[in-house]
Amino acid sequence: MVPHLTTALTGPLLELERRILGAMPDIEHWLRTQWLEYGTPFYASVDLRNAGFKLAPVDTNLFPGGFNNLNPEFTPLCVQAAMAAVEKVCPEARRFLLIPESHTRNTYYLQNVAALLGILRQAGLEVRVGSLSPDITQPTTLELPDGGGLRLEPVRRAGTRLVLDGFDPCAVLLNNDLSGGIPDILRGLEQTVIPPLHAGWAVRRKTRHFTAYSRVAREFAELIGIDPWLVDPLFAGCGRIDFHARVGEDCLASQVADLLSRIAAKYREYGVEQAPFVIVKADAGTYGMGIMTVKSPDEVRGLNRRQRNKMAVVKEGLQVQEVMIQEGVYTFESINDAVAEPVVYMIDHYVVGGFYRVHTGRGVDENLNAPGMHFVPLAFDTACTLPDCAGKPDAAPNRFYAYGVIARLALVAAAIELRETAP
Repeated sequence: MVPHLTTALTGPLLELERRILGAMPDIEHWLRTQWLEYGTPFYASVDLRNAGFKLAPVDTNLFPGGFNNLNPEFTPLCVQAAMAAVEKVCPEARRFLLIPESHTRNTYYLQNVAALLGILRQAGLEVRVGSLSPDITQPTTLELPDGGGLRLEPVRRAGTRLVLDGFDPCAVLLNNDLSGGIPDILRGLEQTVIPPLHAGWAVRRKTRHFTAYSRVAREFAELIGIDPWLVDPLFAGCGRIDFHARVGEDCLASQVADLLSRIAAKYREYGVEQAPFVIVKADAGTYGMGIMTVKSPDEVRGLNRRQRNKMAVVKEGLQVQEVMIQEGVYTFESINDAVAEPVVYMIDHYVVGGFYRVHTGRGVDENLNAPGMHFVPLAFDTACTLPDCAGKPDAAPNRFYAYGVIARLALVAAAIELRETAP
């Protein structure tokens, strides 16, 4: 279910990880009941933070854009999971139209599209890439950094179907998070659209996701007998904010003060010596934009012009009007003395691998999804390919099982979120 992988956090398994490993049969049975009840998103990636005393998701992406950062050894897992996912959402599908983001100059993102394209083709589908970018008016092959190429074709509407020249797909797979809104060309299609349009940031909100996640975490915590806080970041929301006009500043400062107080109480309960902090982030959007680390409510009252400009706008140039204040979770994982955090990838409900997001210029209490980051693919642990690995449940690579469990809790939350926001 979850591959044995090497992890950057060395040393003995922590108590929380040990508790999760010990409850494996109960956890897997419970997760199966959740998939039966809610289904699963087609794919997702989850950013995790492991503070030792706490292991929690801090972001869930329903349009993952880093398939090129997965270890090539994961490809068979990805292909099998993709086959299962396709059978669920569109069992008769033969042809997929893959629609990526429109920023054609981001060659690293385009390598992700090429990697995803390869997985789908190896899963037995005929796949072509259709672009919504106004710059793509005819079939265009873009060069990739690895020496390959990616062919993009202009999408057009034929009645209630999206087509390319000579290609009428059974389903449309989005790798475009719709931050700029839902284009009219995607509305009212008779083809299956995966993920559904309301999974995009035009509709989705992080506070809504983590509200669902808190429900899942409480049920999971009761199952294995732990405090839900150990796997669930506290959070609050603040709507109607305008960083440029300094509107909503008092609301934000008040929410920051309240959340820091609640975190400090939990730290005292568990004897945590670090200082509490929160992350203020745009309630909708991705790419690590509109995010700041805060340790005092005074910090959000005294933002300078540069800080306000940074927080005011996210991807596609959209103005930030709502923010989430999320408990900051330290990360004590590092690679070559640089701070790292694991990102877990899933297709359907299967963990298919992951990588470390690493940043040489950031601290253990800062957002790592920022310019200057790089990625280190997770590798299989060779010791766990041996038959006696099953007899060593406390082997350090098994901590990735705990990562896979927490990531799948976030996946359950995403499934609940999508059901509850469906039009």
